[in-house]
Amino acid sequence: MRPRATPYVLVGPATVLLLTFGVLPILVAAGVSLTDMDAAGLGDPSRVGGVGAANYAELLADPAFWQAMRNTAFYVALGVPSVVVVSLAIALLLNQSRSRFFRVLRSFYFLPAITGIVAIALVWGYLYNTQFGLINYLLSLVGVGPVQWLSSPGLVKVSVALVAIWRGTGLNSVIFLAALQGVPKEYLEAAALDGASGWRTTWSIVLPLVRFAIMFVTVTTVIAWLQFFDEAFVLTKGGPLGTSTSISLFLFQQGFSGARFGYASAGSVVLFVVIAAVTLVQLRARRADVAY
Repeated sequence: MRPRATPYVLVGPATVLLLTFGVLPILVAAGVSLTDMDAAGLGDPSRVGGVGAANYAELLADPAFWQAMRNTAFYVALGVPSVVVVSLAIALLLNQSRSRFFRVLRSFYFLPAITGIVAIALVWGYLYNTQFGLINYLLSLVGVGPVQWLSSPGLVKVSVALVAIWRGTGLNSVIFLAALQGVPKEYLEAAALDGASGWRTTWSIVLPLVRFAIMFVTVTTVIAWLQFFDEAFVLTKGGPLGTSTSISLFLFQQGFSGARFGYASAGSVVLFVVIAAVTLVQLRARRADVAY
């Protein structure tokens, strides 16, 4: 094999998979979004007709779509900073020791990332239960009455987001911990000799050296929360009255429950454009971190 061909052979399989399961579905969705495909058209392509941009016009005039967009913006605004800050704080604490106890804690914090969402929803559903839930029981001990965690329009988004925050901290904590363990010990020792406090060392030396990890976690977390789906689906099905419906759940309901594949595809294209635009803005804003 020629040396020049070796890189292409190595990346070839990954490229084929990316094109097949990443790029091709986007192109198919863009094409379907210009049609009126429904359940009947899925079985008989001759019943599918082109509608141009009608699906996009209907989508932009749909109050339920904009409600889902606002809900998603709320999830992103609450979830992304919380996940990044909590994950980084946990990693900083875990990085303070190499004892066996701290190694066990790493596994403990990572456990939510590998636990099935159905099991998580079952446990949190009982915790949030109005009559028999542990959270309301603990609140009753200090004189607080029952709280409608999953049925109050004002609380349901926060309740669902808290589950996602708890679930998302594990993997990101491991990423931050790996970056922290790569910080050269010489820098920390030099700071200690200069009399720098632990907080000063963390702020002025450690965090700048792990800024690429912070950028990576931030970008991937924003993308994940823009596609927020699992927790809202299994805990509330988007209720009550759509107050916890994310844009991904809205598209699922339109496409699979309502069998409006053309309409749902138009929404998925809009979501793809939003995610691509937000990601591009983040990467351009953190160009120095990428170069680093």
